[in-house]
Amino acid sequence: MQSRNKRSIALDLRVPEGQAIARKLINEADVLIENFRPGTLEQWGMSYEKLAETNPGLVMLRISGYGQTGPYRDLPGFGAIGEAMGGLRHLTGEPGRVPVRCGISIGDTLAALHGTIGALIALWHRKVNGGKGQVIDVALTEATFNVMESLLPEYSVFGAVREAAGSALPGIAPSNAYRCSDGFVLIAGNGDSIFKRLMETIGRKDLANDPELANNAGRVARVAELDKAIEAWTQTRTVAEILETLGKSKVPAGKVYTAKDIDEDPHYRARDMILRQVAREGYELDVPGIVPKLLGTPGTVRSSAPRLGDDTDAVLRESGYSIDEIAALRAKGVVA
Repeated sequence: MQSRNKRSIALDLRVPEGQAIARKLINEADVLIENFRPGTLEQWGMSYEKLAETNPGLVMLRISGYGQTGPYRDLPGFGAIGEAMGGLRHLTGEPGRVPVRCGISIGDTLAALHGTIGALIALWHRKVNGGKGQVIDVALTEATFNVMESLLPEYSVFGAVREAAGSALPGIAPSNAYRCSDGFVLIAGNGDSIFKRLMETIGRKDLANDPELANNAGRVARVAELDKAIEAWTQTRTVAEILETLGKSKVPAGKVYTAKDIDEDPHYRARDMILRQVAREGYELDVPGIVPKLLGTPGTVRSSAPRLGDDTDAVLRESGYSIDEIAALRAKGVVA
């Protein structure tokens, strides 16, 4: 899924011949993405300064655990460590329990998204400022930290250390996951008018008309009471019944989807968010559609994901290498 529309060339960058091929390809590139440990490319003679001598417009995106500078720069880092040191893992799970993983490698994804934003900015800057490229330095820890909302200001001003809150949304009420007769449903009734409609829908007009609950601050002070009232209503009904009822009342609510739910959902299908493609090994599979959706120039899946080195010969031929030269490089183990 992640490598669709890409081509794969396998090089041994530890040997001069492999480095020479890489430099030749980089000379033709707009953006170079690398996530070796800081200093590795420099050891191979491929620092940004060296590469920019022959490709001054090059944009280099460098993704690492802790960034290219600072006392931790040489430490190994993975997405999970970035999530922990970026503040995310402390907030996941139930209060007082062991911090849990959010279920996906979100630290890697956040770093990739920040890197993409940086690369696009750098390309625009290059276009309007004389064609000069630059380096983007993305750290896994910082990419995670950057989405921690008001975590730091809360501590800086009030000395408050935000803790895990389970499925609730701290400081916003009511917004939580509620048990149903056949599963769970997420209900976000935290807007003033939405809250009133929600309370009327569940038969609690007393709460709907309570002046103390007319704004979020009052509802936060009584969030346990509100959650109890809502779950008393949800636990006697199915998820489908709840979603239908709240949909009519214009109260935001959603089922906690599994992969099966997503695959069978008509809205996902209508939005082309589930695409059928054939892997290079021959089997068919569903993969997520393309996001974001550009209406003027929509993206398409032009090729399935390559296996490692699938396109080595084709890429090298396009770069001017002969069949004999490629065979010799393969015999020496420079390419695969």
